[in-house]
Amino acid sequence: MSIFIQELFADRIGGRKFGQETVLYKFEKIKRARREAAEAHPGVPIIDMGVGEPDQMADSGIVRRLAEESARRENRGYADNGIREFQVAASAYMARVFGVRDLDPDTEILHGIGTKPILAMLPQAFINPGDVTLMTVPGYPVCGTMTRWLGGSVYSLPLREENGFLPDLEAVPVEVRRRAKLLYLNYPNNPTGAVADAAFFEQVVSFARRHGIVVVHDAAYAALTFDGYRPFSFLSVPGGREVGVELHSLSKAFNMTGWRLGFAAGHPLVIKAYGTVKDNQDSGQFKAIQLAGVYALEHTELTEQTAARYSRRHDLLVKTLRALGFAVKKPRASFYLYVPAPLGIRGGPSFATAEDFSQWLLREKLISTVPWDDVGRYVRFSVTFEADTPEAEEALMAEVQRRLEGIAWEWP
Repeated sequence: MSIFIQELFADRIGGRKFGQETVLYKFEKIKRARREAAEAHPGVPIIDMGVGEPDQMADSGIVRRLAEESARRENRGYADNGIREFQVAASAYMARVFGVRDLDPDTEILHGIGTKPILAMLPQAFINPGDVTLMTVPGYPVCGTMTRWLGGSVYSLPLREENGFLPDLEAVPVEVRRRAKLLYLNYPNNPTGAVADAAFFEQVVSFARRHGIVVVHDAAYAALTFDGYRPFSFLSVPGGREVGVELHSLSKAFNMTGWRLGFAAGHPLVIKAYGTVKDNQDSGQFKAIQLAGVYALEHTELTEQTAARYSRRHDLLVKTLRALGFAVKKPRASFYLYVPAPLGIRGGPSFATAEDFSQWLLREKLISTVPWDDVGRYVRFSVTFEADTPEAEEALMAEVQRRLEGIAWEWP
């Protein structure tokens, strides 16, 4: 093996120390604990409520459209920055579901190979060394990672329960505001499940205008709502389209995880800048997948059915956890439930962090969750667990209760 290669890695990924770190990150710890738990308890199934992706297949109509379009010769080539059919369908979708009308499919919408690459590309269009991205914490890290790689810095906006898991924008120091170029938001929120209303986004628009900051709203879960909360778009707020863009994912709304398809919508200059970066990094998603996406966007009843399913599962999970002594509240959107972690078990182990509790749940009870210790001690449960029928969902919750019943939790 050529030793000189170890000397050549870029500082942004660790430089000379790349590949030699012994620190285990959160999701790697979860993977290892899963393997060890399975080996220690053979034959006992792991209840996976940590995974953050839909458990269902895409609708048969979407799959059929993909098969049909894949067989067409005209769809074999590069899509580059997209096909107009998808952009038109996305514009109509935004009007029908979110009331955002008259988005120009040619200048205000552009597809992406999933929303993660869009989040990675937007800082490349705006961030110079010394610039700042404002990001909510806990949150999805890719926008911040790319900002740092470009020589910028990230200012964290903590999400606290007492503030409805909404950031306090006015708490951002003046000197940080002067250097900030991007504000990343995500509602309905991962991992908290919190939602944001028009009043909050009116504050966001005002803040962005006053300080010249581009808003990037990651709306991956925006259509997965229930209990009277209707799908909401930041772009529907007066001035929203003038200060930023919103990202939508077909992975979550239409169970198209792995298909890698989403879109950005909003300010035409931001869309153009994203398209310029994109044109230098990929050649577009396969046309047949985009055309299958058109079918999905035209059949919003599929998302409504999925949202109803998640709502039913949330009801079951909240009921089960409350019966076990957890103080939890059903969210109004997304498939995540953000649960305060106990301090320990009376007469048993103590948990210094939420990660300690999550590891104990997995190793001792074979229940997989995701811990968050960024702002407080929480674990994230996901209702995307595998259960094919309502009866199977109820049986799974009964098993969760059986594994955890009789435990005397210690709380702060």
